[in-house]
Amino acid sequence: MDIFKRLIRFLRPYWMLALAAPLLMIIEVITELMLPKIMQHIIDTGVANSDLSVVIRSGILMSSLTFIGMIGGIGGAVFAIRAAMFTGSDIRSALFKKIQGLSFGNLDRLETGQLVIRLTNDVTQVQEAIFFSIHIMIRGGMTLIGSVVMAFITSPSLAMIFFLLGPIIVIFLIFVVKRTIRIFTGVQEGLDRLNTVIVENFSGMRLVKSFVRMDYEKTKFGKINDYLTNQSIKANKVGALSRPFMMLVVNMGIVCAIWFGGLKINTGSMMLGQLIAFVNYLMQALMSIMMVGMLLMRISRASASAKRIDEVFESSPEIQEAPKPVMALNPRGRLCFENVSFSYNFGKTSHTPILKNISFTAEPGETIAVVGATGSGKTSLINLIPRFYDVTEGRITLDNVDIRDFPIEALRKNIGISMQNALLFSGTIQDNIRYGRPDAADDDVITAACAAQAHGFITLFPAGYDSLVGQRGVNLSGGQKQRIAIARALLIDPAILILDDSTSAVDVETEGHIQDALSGLKKRRTSFIVAQRVSTILNADRIIVLDNGMIAAGGNHDTLLQTSPIYREIYDSQLGKG
Repeated sequence: MDIFKRLIRFLRPYWMLALAAPLLMIIEVITELMLPKIMQHIIDTGVANSDLSVVIRSGILMSSLTFIGMIGGIGGAVFAIRAAMFTGSDIRSALFKKIQGLSFGNLDRLETGQLVIRLTNDVTQVQEAIFFSIHIMIRGGMTLIGSVVMAFITSPSLAMIFFLLGPIIVIFLIFVVKRTIRIFTGVQEGLDRLNTVIVENFSGMRLVKSFVRMDYEKTKFGKINDYLTNQSIKANKVGALSRPFMMLVVNMGIVCAIWFGGLKINTGSMMLGQLIAFVNYLMQALMSIMMVGMLLMRISRASASAKRIDEVFESSPEIQEAPKPVMALNPRGRLCFENVSFSYNFGKTSHTPILKNISFTAEPGETIAVVGATGSGKTSLINLIPRFYDVTEGRITLDNVDIRDFPIEALRKNIGISMQNALLFSGTIQDNIRYGRPDAADDDVITAACAAQAHGFITLFPAGYDSLVGQRGVNLSGGQKQRIAIARALLIDPAILILDDSTSAVDVETEGHIQDALSGLKKRRTSFIVAQRVSTILNADRIIVLDNGMIAAGGNHDTLLQTSPIYREIYDSQLGKG
């Protein structure tokens, strides 16, 4: 419940709605509590004395109270729904904002499928729990208290039935709630795993089909789906068994009331209308307990969801802003790695450093190429520059200031990045190029596209720059997506340009045109190029050769051919020259 207390802060802005709901429900409850007494009056006074006027007047009064109660009930439900929906919306928005603020280290440990479930299913569970808490818990609680009081007023001796049945229901509900919390935690974990498989499968559908792994994926999905089904059956079985048990207790109470009430009527110490009124109050009280019991089961499920939501809210971004950031940032582009070491952190387990004692300086206007075997640490090195991750040891400076001292947003706005796996969003080509600079003029968009050798193929589309891009750029080739991504990076006119194998899907001729177009632009900025193809980096001012996370060699192409066996091996394997 402490977790709910932390989430309930989102309900505070809507306290008026949350307050109006129970106030209106008080009207509904009062009218319901009055009806059995009026019925008693009709039977014991009107019917018993054959007084039709009493029956008519009391009937009109009952109808009026029923209508008033209906208005109060509808109003209470509407306000409760609005309060719960607005609260759920705010939780979802805050959760989305929190996820966006997490660093890559946090996101590496939280799978995409899990985050989707937290944003959708888990928030919905909490949202429904808030609605039912406002609507059922308050209404049920007021009805329970009111009906017990009225039952004691109607017949104190018969009201002793409450002391017999009440503890039985309470003990049973405690047992059920404790059991369902554990089961619903398993249900939510199953949903996590299922959603992860679905997201991975849909994202990699082409890969699955190309390797003919549909049967394998179906089996994997089936196992997790079976687990989720079994957990859901367990959860619903508890609910299915609890309802008949509570109905049994309710019916036992009614039978006891009618039995002992009938004996009292025979002795003349109770009237028929009085017994009927008491039975109505007994049913109201016991049904209220049932409603509260069902609500507690729903809350037990929501508590599992609330815990998972709270895990995200409690996550602290690994990349933190400096306490006193350097606000002035108009970088020239001098970037310096000083004894930098880095390792990924996946919990408390220590991991082998990916980068070890990296030191070099990139001067403004210089183009630095980074090459090495797969797994040598090329992309890890590049990811440290925009602070996607922070160094484990050492430091990186920009114009002699530690990059950790700059505001993160200001730092990243001065860095343009184009990755190998170019991600495009649904929308137009123009929207994708403008992504980092939404207010860019059309001419600037075209200039960036021309530099990236994208203008030619874009104009061949019937709608040109307004052509729609399918989900993840599915209607574009790999090379076309990469060129649009390069244009996107160039449009923001960054002080530091990072091209991480961003022309790997482009043919050699087109890549040469891109290099020619970029050569003039690079003079105004510091550029980093990560590439598998040696032809991409031949004209770089300096080439850094990584081997097992360390700098094995550095220099220009001609120098490395003479001094670096690793670089010469890479060169010979691709171009066949020594």
